Amino acid sequence: MKQGAHGSAGTGIPDRPTGAPRVPAQPRAADVARERDTSTPQARGEHTHSERPIPQPRAVVQRSSVRGQIVDALRTALVAGDLRPGEVYSAPALGDRFGVSATPVREAMQQLALEGAVEVVPNRGFRVVERGTRELAELAEIRSLIEVPVMLRLARTVPAVRWAELRPLAEESVRAAASGCRATYAESDRAFHSAVLSLSGNEQLVQIAEDLHRRSQWPLVGGPVRHGRADLVADAAEHTALLEALIAQDLDVVRALAGEHFTGAP
Repeated sequence: MKQGAHGSAGTGIPDRPTGAPRVPAQPRAADVARERDTSTPQARGEHTHSERPIPQPRAVVQRSSVRGQIVDALRTALVAGDLRPGEVYSAPALGDRFGVSATPVREAMQQLALEGAVEVVPNRGFRVVERGTRELAELAEIRSLIEVPVMLRLARTVPAVRWAELRPLAEESVRAAASGCRATYAESDRAFHSAVLSLSGNEQLVQIAEDLHRRSQWPLVGGPVRHGRADLVADAAEHTALLEALIAQDLDVVRALAGEHFTGAP
C-alpha cells in the first residue's frame, strides 16, 4: 500500500483516508453529567429501602474500549505501511488522526512497545522499529517449527467434519487477498491459522502463534518483500489446499504445503 504524498500538516502522518472510520472520542465529564437523570433518589446516589445502589463503571469501560480500538487501528496502520519504520510519531498527532485525545493513543503505543513494534523516544513519542529480511526469515522459521508439527498431529486425530467447518475462513482469506489490501488479508490469515491451532485445545499455543503472526506482518525497511495482489492470492490459495490435505489426512502434502506456506508468507 503506497504512502500518500502529503500528510497532516506538521505531523508526518498521512491524512486519514476518506471514509475511514473514526474512533469515537471519550465522553467529556460535563457530557456524562448531563446524561445522568437526577429526578430520582437512586440517580442522585441516595439509598432507598427497596433497592441497592448500582455501581456505574461506564466511564472505565468506555476508556478501555477506546484504547482497544486504537491498538487495533495502529496495528492496521503498521501492516498497511502508514506508519513507516524509523519514523517517530507523537501521541497528540496520532490522536488528531484518529479523533481522540492523546491519552488512549499513548496507552495503545505502550502496548505496541511491549509487543516490540515500536520503541519509546523520551519527550518525542514512539519510533517504529526497523526490521530486515533476516528477522522476517527467523519469524517464519519459528512459526514453522511450532505450527507444522501441530498440524501433522491434528491431521491424524481431528475428524474431517471438523476441518470442513473451517472452509468459510479459508474462503474469506481468498476474498481478502483479492482485495489487495495487506491489512485486510493479514487479519483473515491470522483468523484461519488461529482456528486451525485452536483445534489442539492449547490456548497458550494459540496466543504465542498469534503474536508471531503479528510480528511477521510488520513492515520492513524499504517496504515488504512480497506485496502484490497476486502474491496475496497465491498465499490464500495455500489455505484451501492445506485444508483439503488435512481433511484427507494426507500427511506428506500437509508437511509440504505448511512448510512452503510459512517460508513464502507475504
